[in-house]
Amino acid sequence: MPARLDHLVIAAASLDEGVAWCEATLGVTPSPGGSHPMMGTHNRLLAISSDAFPQSYVEIIAINRKATPTRAARLRRWFDFDDAVLQAGLARHGPHLIHFVARVDDARASLEALSRHHAHIDRGPLIEAARDTAAGRLEWQITVRDDGQRLFYGALPTLIQWGAVHPVESLPTSGVSLRSMHLTHPRADDLATALTAIGLVDMNVLAGAPNLVAVLDTPRGPVTLESKGL
Repeated sequence: MPARLDHLVIAAASLDEGVAWCEATLGVTPSPGGSHPMMGTHNRLLAISSDAFPQSYVEIIAINRKATPTRAARLRRWFDFDDAVLQAGLARHGPHLIHFVARVDDARASLEALSRHHAHIDRGPLIEAARDTAAGRLEWQITVRDDGQRLFYGALPTLIQWGAVHPVESLPTSGVSLRSMHLTHPRADDLATALTAIGLVDMNVLAGAPNLVAVLDTPRGPVTLESKGL
């Protein structure tokens, strides 16, 4: 069951700060996104599809300070947004690449495959989510741990299974495309076999300090984004 990179996750302390970062760093303004009532977050989106990474995009996401998550209070937001270290890092360094999400056709089967090969890795249960857009309702299933952790410093992707509509279908061409991506981690072998188990077999994984490295072609030339362990 193959998996593909679906989107890069850029976390920001506020959505306005994320938009300003996108304009200054990538030279373009992201498209409108929406709100996630369950998590108390909201986002903006930017298409980055390329031949190597079809139907992919950037999600710039931040906590919506005006909203209270409908998710149970004992459960944390996705992508480590309730983690004090991540929040301090965003305050210190600004918007940051922290994670990526992999698209699969059968998320439950992918989770079962991961469990068979790596019983010690808990990617989290599947939850159902949705939001309304001008182009129609988006519905998806996504893996979110109760503690919200990303795992492997963000290098083990969250899994997503989209419903009938994918967000890229309604995004305008941005002039930005994803050229390449690779991951580094001290436990490179464990990470690589976990990626293989979920069907993501074409992601380059190297031994080294935790890092996600994405190279984007933009109107301002090539831009390299790195997580650097945040």
